Amino acid sequence: MVIVKEDDKPVDVIPQEFAARTLAQEYGGGAFAVQDNVVVFSNYKDQRLYKQPIGTGSLPVPLTPDYGAPDVSYADGVFDPHFSRYITVMEDRRTSSLNPTTTIVSINLSNGDVHEPKVLISGNDFYASPRIDPTRKRMAWIEWGHPNMPWDKSELWVGNFSESGDLTERVCVAGNNPMLVESPAEPKWSPKGELFFVTDRGSGFWNIYKWVEHTNEVVPMYTLDAEFTRPLWVFGINSYDFLGKSNHIVFTYRRLGRSYLGVLDCDSGSVSLLDIPFSDLSNVVTGNDYFYIEGASGSIPLSIAKVTLDENKTEVINFSIVWSSSPDVMQFRSFFSTPEFIEFPTSSPGQKAYAYFYPPLNPMFQGLPDEKPPLLVKTHGGPTAETRGVLDLSVQYWTSRGWAFLDVNYGGSTGYGREYRERLLKKWGIVDVDDCCSCARFLVENGKVDEQRLCITGRSAGGYTTLASLAFRDTFKAGASLYGIGDITLLRAETHKFESHYMDNLVGNESAYYERSPINFVNKFTCPVILFQGLDDKVVPPDQARKIYKALKESGLPVALVEYEGEQHGFRKAENIKFTLEQQMVFFARTVGKFEVADDITPIKIENFD
Repeated sequence: MVIVKEDDKPVDVIPQEFAARTLAQEYGGGAFAVQDNVVVFSNYKDQRLYKQPIGTGSLPVPLTPDYGAPDVSYADGVFDPHFSRYITVMEDRRTSSLNPTTTIVSINLSNGDVHEPKVLISGNDFYASPRIDPTRKRMAWIEWGHPNMPWDKSELWVGNFSESGDLTERVCVAGNNPMLVESPAEPKWSPKGELFFVTDRGSGFWNIYKWVEHTNEVVPMYTLDAEFTRPLWVFGINSYDFLGKSNHIVFTYRRLGRSYLGVLDCDSGSVSLLDIPFSDLSNVVTGNDYFYIEGASGSIPLSIAKVTLDENKTEVINFSIVWSSSPDVMQFRSFFSTPEFIEFPTSSPGQKAYAYFYPPLNPMFQGLPDEKPPLLVKTHGGPTAETRGVLDLSVQYWTSRGWAFLDVNYGGSTGYGREYRERLLKKWGIVDVDDCCSCARFLVENGKVDEQRLCITGRSAGGYTTLASLAFRDTFKAGASLYGIGDITLLRAETHKFESHYMDNLVGNESAYYERSPINFVNKFTCPVILFQGLDDKVVPPDQARKIYKALKESGLPVALVEYEGEQHGFRKAENIKFTLEQQMVFFARTVGKFEVADDITPIKIENFD
């Protein structure tokens, strides 16, 4: 993880022996901050904070103590303009790795010495987003406690600093009204010192609000049935920002499977939507009349673009991509299958769900007129997450070889408001499974795919949905699980603090844990399965895949297991990622596809088949 400065050509900021990555709250994020020509970052190996001047050639110097092991992590930090210090979330695992202490602390920047961090706020289970008013000595932050995840229920607070920099009187701005369930996020102070944030009170959609301090009221700035932020899985999400010193906000939002970009004039309340080539947007960082944005589309890979606005800040006058994850890929554009956004009926009357459908496409070939294509359904992980309709070469791998591909945002997915997200509460393993099966059947009924060649794949939590679909339904003819969760009881017992109550919210009581764990019902599997597993996986231990493999082998079903040395929960090595993709293709082709694969792939042995 390298910090890069965008100049005439990109320049690496930190030396090669450092990596900017924090392990706070397991998933990290918010690993660095920049002010003028100084960067403060969290170093992966020892998890300490370092300070480094940019462009001077000098080495990073540590700001936090060396505790002898990487047991204290920092995230989501900001420079304090009123005191010479850095304010950050700190997670301390020294006494317990399963139940660490999370606080907001200050770290002295005024001299070169290493100081013990000074605790400003403590007492709750979790903290995020410490943000300081540039005009006055005060700070806003987000906090929440068990059993909630931050998107279930959280609180936004503001506290004043004393002359010595301690936090004195404080007020809860949002989230403490027992009559109002909400999860505020992304607090930001305007250049004038007004507090803005995103919350989902009332409508259940995350919209932008402002705190009116003298009446202690919260007022909406722009109301829409759309999501103006994403769930706080990682620190440092930046879905909106102020343009320079003006009172204009650049914002992004998600609505029915695509992203929108706009500018809000906070004085007049007027909104101008902006037109750029990205249909999918995430983080934004602003200058005076320009901003950088992270985005993609069905034909543009994940990229960072610089967008320049006219003097009224209502129209785009220049759009240029400054970084692309796959700069060479556009030469293959004629092969890209672009996603079709579909709404489909679920097993709950009147309830719709959503997916992206990619029809098979290859300019050099055509399907036979009397043959429908095989379908691969992908179930995303999370499960509180959203799959996006963007260019993904691992999807195009299938569509360019004659497969249809379906990426489902089952009930419980984000991007569609709280009510849709909460369809999964107490029903994980039921609603997600039903929606994936319903969508596959919907495509069969509409004549798009071959009912006899429906396959399903998923990784991690998506692997759980895949295994549950294979164990408890008969829609699919074959499946692939990539480090999928077979035993949800075991997952709950061994998970980290951030998610330690997440499973209870999704599953429910003890009997539900047992009844919805596919590992307890391997006798119910009826079709071929291929399993891929990292041997260093701490989230889903290899024993789960081995137990399923052994049982299916004994019951006479075609089954294969691929184990990778040195891989954890998610494969990182290129050769293993490639092998996993190819072996899924050849496994499905041989067991249910009734076709020869186009590539020269040596198949692995399938038990009860070869």
